[in-house]
Amino acid sequence: MKSYPEEKPQVVVIGGGTGLSVLLRGLKEKPLDITAIVTVADDGGSSGRLRNEMKMPPPGDIRNVIVALADTEPLLSRLLQHRFANGGLAGHSLGNLIIAAMQEITGDFVHAVREISRVLAVRGKVFPAANQGIVLHAEMDDGSIISGESRIPLAGKKIRRVFLEPEDVQPLDDAIQSIEQADMILIGPGSLYTSILPNLLVPGIVDAIRRSRGVKTYICNVMTQPGETDGYTAADHIQAIIDHVGNHLFQYVIVNDSRIPEPVRKQYAAKGAAPVRFDRERLEDMGLTIVADSLIQYETYLRHDTQRLSEIIVELLDQSGKN
Repeated sequence: MKSYPEEKPQVVVIGGGTGLSVLLRGLKEKPLDITAIVTVADDGGSSGRLRNEMKMPPPGDIRNVIVALADTEPLLSRLLQHRFANGGLAGHSLGNLIIAAMQEITGDFVHAVREISRVLAVRGKVFPAANQGIVLHAEMDDGSIISGESRIPLAGKKIRRVFLEPEDVQPLDDAIQSIEQADMILIGPGSLYTSILPNLLVPGIVDAIRRSRGVKTYICNVMTQPGETDGYTAADHIQAIIDHVGNHLFQYVIVNDSRIPEPVRKQYAAKGAAPVRFDRERLEDMGLTIVADSLIQYETYLRHDTQRLSEIIVELLDQSGKN
């Protein structure tokens, strides 16, 4: 990486769920100024309960991102992620409750996230895509409507499109400004319909991405998601985004091109998931520059190799002259 004594390259990462947190754990070790813009469509589990009872945006994805970016001892990270097993708090994670408490103290969800980030020495900024919870709806191929982010993958039907309620939800000004000033914008990895698109459908987000002069990159998932992207190739993921928000949003697409070991494939096949096929010709026809590499890492679950992925991102910044 080139010497950058005064300002670090500004990288905005847009998404939610496990994929976003995995990526950020690697990126925070690089000399980058990171901003994470996180979906507020979650309505399940602890987040859903707090959302309904306290009339606040769901804190779960925000919590995961804060933990991923925090410069804390491992025990503190475990504490924030601890989920109570018994009593009236059963199902709640401590981190979610802390965010809820901070919102009551500060009177504002965004201010609460900012203060917790400061206390935990988060390496970067964390913004919700909007300062209110949104309801995600999906229109399925048979015309039926499924409401609620947590219910959509369970419907067992092919998704035609997703949309937000309220339609006129306002984006966070800080999020828009970060996107416009970014040297690189990363979208994904993460659940296509329930983590990626809920951010892009917030009015103003895609317009800000188009205005930005930063390098715009989509990081494709390694595996399909049951009930959401069954049978999808890499190009199918991009096409779904085009169908929702229009073409020419990305310049680069990062895909895994290494073979997934057969025992791992069988483990995921039992759950209805399969490797996302890398269809080069269709991606090239979409005008995308393809970055293909061995990007998988397997322990208990298959994840992106966050170290290699972070190296690729820095290399793209170098090549683009943004670094």
